[in-house]
Amino acid sequence: MSNLPGIVITGASGRMGQMLMRTVLESPHARLVGAIERPGHEWIGRDVGEILREDAVGVAITDDPLEAMAKAQAVIDFTAPAATVQFAEIAAQARAVHVIGTTGLAEDDLEKIALAARHAVVVRAGNMSLGVNLLTLLTRKVSKALGVDYDIEVVEAHHKHKVDAPSGTALMLGEAAAEGRGVALADVSDRGRDGITGARQPGHIGFSAIRGGDIVGEHDVIFAGEGERVILRHVATDRRIFARGALRAALWGQGKHPGEYDMVDVLGI
Repeated sequence: MSNLPGIVITGASGRMGQMLMRTVLESPHARLVGAIERPGHEWIGRDVGEILREDAVGVAITDDPLEAMAKAQAVIDFTAPAATVQFAEIAAQARAVHVIGTTGLAEDDLEKIALAARHAVVVRAGNMSLGVNLLTLLTRKVSKALGVDYDIEVVEAHHKHKVDAPSGTALMLGEAAAEGRGVALADVSDRGRDGITGARQPGHIGFSAIRGGDIVGEHDVIFAGEGERVILRHVATDRRIFARGALRAALWGQGKHPGEYDMVDVLGI
């Protein structure tokens, strides 16, 4: 048991944090060695097992990431950009695999994560599910095949508590569509239409975000041409798919050379 990779979960009290802790505790391939929350949180010092399933597992939630990661082989992180950048530096010092599911990262954040990846494995993806990563590959191929005669729209839906838009997955799909056409997404991205916007710009990639209820995640990539539409779709009904994918990434990263990877690398597709 002690030879299994030790995993630390950040953002322990969040919905994904709790799901990740349960997933690691149930896995025969890994062990939970740490759980992190922000200073002052009411869960600090409490045993993870007592919170999740009423039996202690000997892992207390802490607000000290340095102490938690010092004994870990991997860190799974679905938090906020500022926290993720901090965790990236500490995980790199610990030479722990850093699996990042955080969305809304700015260019400056990505540069700092890239620096950390010089010293440790970083696996970062806007979505950790197998289905979404297959959808990403298909989006790139269809975009290349159809060309600019087809307008591309990415439509995504998530629960009412999600704070960023477009979602990380939507941006990942937009990047794939742009790559298929050999252009930079930043040059053709079209977001937040409102009022008299004028006609659609040829070659642009549009984004629409829906927020409501408890939607786990739905993503459509629409290729709209004259007389026909091609629609690629993924619907997530259980957030455990993201937790299982993240754990798979943490295990895959063991023994790999430092650097930045994504779920396509992990899944080998």
